[in-house]
Amino acid sequence: MHSIPYLVEKICSHFGNEASLDGCRAHEIMAKYRRLYRPGRTYFFTLVTHNRQKLFVNEDARSRLRLAIECEQERRPFDMPAIVLMPEHLHCIWRLPEEDSNFSVRWACIKKAFTKSWLAEGGRENSVPEYRAKYRERGVWQRRFWEHLIRDQQDYASHMDYIHYNPVKHKYAKCPHKWKYSSFHRWVKEGIYRPDWHCVCNENKDIPNFDDISKSIGE
Repeated sequence: MHSIPYLVEKICSHFGNEASLDGCRAHEIMAKYRRLYRPGRTYFFTLVTHNRQKLFVNEDARSRLRLAIECEQERRPFDMPAIVLMPEHLHCIWRLPEEDSNFSVRWACIKKAFTKSWLAEGGRENSVPEYRAKYRERGVWQRRFWEHLIRDQQDYASHMDYIHYNPVKHKYAKCPHKWKYSSFHRWVKEGIYRPDWHCVCNENKDIPNFDDISKSIGE
């Protein structure tokens, strides 16, 4: 149950009524599913580092990823209302421009730019199998990524909450406000979330339930 009842009205006003359009795909094997490209739509993404190495405990890695994303936004614009950066993965929400559905190119360029910058400065990587090395793949990112086409405003709100609760779920923080690498703090300033949203600092033991989106998060 969401503790921010006006989330839909305040942040989703840009979203439009998409309840009648295509919803989430079935939970298929990553290597076999076909991506849904819908111009101007909103997507939830999950990206994971190669073998879940904890690259983003490093401030330099975090900075280089942020720069790669910002540079790509300048080349191929998109809105990113929510993001959380964890040590070995990230979740975010994008809204693409009208007449544009190519999130795959954007992510390919972001991953490539980060990898090139990171390794050029001596950043670590995992070893990769010979068949991947043959295609000049590096041991920085997991192959591919997960995307979910947001169905409607409730789906949007659920994935926003999932993103901002993720550090608590993975036990990297006791409360959402204690994790610095998240858009949660921006939305607190905007009045969307309360600073103590699902916070245990005051003996609050309210744990959000994300069963309704369990097949769309890619973790």
